[in-house]
Amino acid sequence: MTFEQIISNIRNKVYHPIYFLMGEEPYFIDTISDMIEAEVLDAATKDFNQIILYGNEVDVKTIVNQARNFPMMGNYLVVIVKEAQDVKNIESLDAFVEMIPASTILVLNYKYKKLDKRKQLAKLIDKKGVLFESKKLYDNNIPEWIQNFLAQKSYRISPKASQMIADFLGNELHKIRNELEKLMIALPPSRKIEDEDVERHIGISKDFNIFELQKAIGQKDILKANQIINYFGNNSKDLPLIMTVIILYGYFTKLLKLHYSKDKTQNGLASVLGVSPFFVRDYQQAATNYSIAHCVKCISVLREFDLKAKGLGSTDIGDSELYKELLFKILH
Repeated sequence: MTFEQIISNIRNKVYHPIYFLMGEEPYFIDTISDMIEAEVLDAATKDFNQIILYGNEVDVKTIVNQARNFPMMGNYLVVIVKEAQDVKNIESLDAFVEMIPASTILVLNYKYKKLDKRKQLAKLIDKKGVLFESKKLYDNNIPEWIQNFLAQKSYRISPKASQMIADFLGNELHKIRNELEKLMIALPPSRKIEDEDVERHIGISKDFNIFELQKAIGQKDILKANQIINYFGNNSKDLPLIMTVIILYGYFTKLLKLHYSKDKTQNGLASVLGVSPFFVRDYQQAATNYSIAHCVKCISVLREFDLKAKGLGSTDIGDSELYKELLFKILH
């Protein structure tokens, strides 16, 4: 069952006796768990029928004893185990899954780990309830996630603005959601969110950010690229060299994919590159400035600066000078 299906079922009051929420991405786990906590019971029955446990404070026997109770003056008993990854010998829960009453909703938030799906516990949970694996999103999926998140709240955002947020905040969905909520508080749904709004309310410069650096490098706009690099060098605490290296590595990898792609249509290239069709023209222009050999050379340079950013071979050189050296080697 997907995240969207689980959320839709909860909204439609379709519940399952057990939810085992596991995996590397805490955002989806927290969102499902918080929704169950907020919506299944009304305020009058929560005091009697909602129990919150913490994995480092309970064992399997305690969880089972709580889950086997029956609700008072209501239809459901909700038992939520937060940080369930800290419960010792959790796989011994398999002996008790069948004993959980249909009136119980047991939620286990098993973050950063996952059950072996071949084991009995996973099979039983999958049969009786919901076994959900929360996976990290790839970086190139983040702009689309931002657009979908806002669309659910009746907001729209430009491709450039969503890309700016993704480049600046990475794939930490909790952090991204918090920043998007700032935008929604500040702006009415009737107005499309643009890059100027992102600059004003999130604090990402619309002129000096990694998105604009990529564009300047792609166009071989030496003046603009140097202006941005100087800004990065003077604000290296907010814009660490290692993050710039990682993102530019992805950029030149995409240019190589474009060179080798057999499908040169806009939608075909968008799929190959993992970007919005809105940005395909920028990559096509960059590919005319960077041959396959030049892209390979740039990737080699970025590997060199990955080591330097980690302190190898550049003991006395500050980030500002490293940024300038990196840009020179990319452009020439």
